[in-house]
Amino acid sequence: MKHLILITLLAATSIFAQKKAFRTIENNAFTVGEKLTFNVKYGFVTAGVAVMEIPKIKRIAGRDVYHVTFKVNSLPSFDPFYKVRDRYETYIDVKGLFPWRFEQHVREGGFSMDFAAFFDHRKGIAKTSKGSYDIPPNVNDIVSTFFYARTLDYTGLEIGDKFELHNFYKKKVYPLDVIYKGKETIEVEAGTFDCIMVEPVIVEGGLFKTEGRIIIWLTDDELKIPVKVKTKILIGSIDAELAEYEGLLK
Repeated sequence: MKHLILITLLAATSIFAQKKAFRTIENNAFTVGEKLTFNVKYGFVTAGVAVMEIPKIKRIAGRDVYHVTFKVNSLPSFDPFYKVRDRYETYIDVKGLFPWRFEQHVREGGFSMDFAAFFDHRKGIAKTSKGSYDIPPNVNDIVSTFFYARTLDYTGLEIGDKFELHNFYKKKVYPLDVIYKGKETIEVEAGTFDCIMVEPVIVEGGLFKTEGRIIIWLTDDELKIPVKVKTKILIGSIDAELAEYEGLLK
């Protein structure tokens, strides 16, 4: 009888520990229903449209998750030069703001690539079609990092200060630092915004086939809406500028 009681207590303790293992993050930045539309420019030419949205909340691994989609399509007029049909999906834990699943489908010119990972945070592993890999607690994918960065507190930071995060991609966990770059007021099609500037230093697994330096302008308020993203590449730069928004957290 004593052994049965001990086993029951150990099992209850284990379940309690599992539940306590997940972090809780206060999120005053975004919610389900948010939709952000960007004009994607190559130099002075508008080459495409990008849409990032949170259409619904789903259930994965017994947890509520934000289903986030990010799509980048070149305009029909630009397709003959360089056709792009990229799609990303991530499923971000509502309470802890870490991903449970990530998908990447890249179609750029003649290049194509697909990748998916399931993050088992209870066991500390990421599962892909190639195998299972150890991950640290609260590891991110590139899109979930973007949303998590919107909840960080940038007040009182000096230029060059950084947050140290981690990003899993393909077979490895990479460091991903978010560096504070200062403040700037910028004007885009959606309006004029006071912004903070951050630079995510991405070692592997960025949003485009060609990796490069990325600067992001976020509104200088609790929502931290992404207003502009500049990606510097070898042959110039790609700018995504906010054109429309809806469903913001009130």
